[in-house]
Amino acid sequence: MQINVLNFVIQLVTFGILFLLLKKYAFGPLLGVMEKRQKQVEEQIKGAEANRIAAEKLLQEQQEELKKTRLEANEIIENSRKLSAKQAAEILETSKQEAKRLKEQALQDIVLEKEKAINELREQVSSLSVLIAAKMIEKELDVKTQSKLIDNIMKQVGEGL
Repeated sequence: MQINVLNFVIQLVTFGILFLLLKKYAFGPLLGVMEKRQKQVEEQIKGAEANRIAAEKLLQEQQEELKKTRLEANEIIENSRKLSAKQAAEILETSKQEAKRLKEQALQDIVLEKEKAINELREQVSSLSVLIAAKMIEKELDVKTQSKLIDNIMKQVGEGL
């Protein structure tokens, strides 16, 4: 096997020319497209990473807002409970005071009615005493007749009441 140097040189030159032509017309644009595509992919990766970071930040902000909202809601509920308890206590206290006032008023009314009844009874007793005395003066009676007369007067007074 002999190597033909001329063929080898021609093939080498042809290969060089072909390489230069391919480099200029095929590899150049192909490498340009590949570099352009690589840049696009890198930009998309950077954009995706930026979007991921922004999404994580937004998620964290939303979680913090949700936590604040829950705390505010719990605080509102707790304030409502306290206010309800306070209002209930005030209503209960007002009711107790009103009941106490009504009881005192009723007791005062009872005392007034009792005094009124006692005064009326005194007046009736006075009237009866005067009536009895007048009847006794009219008649000088013995003890037995006098007792009968007092019993009759008491019956009359009892029927009058």
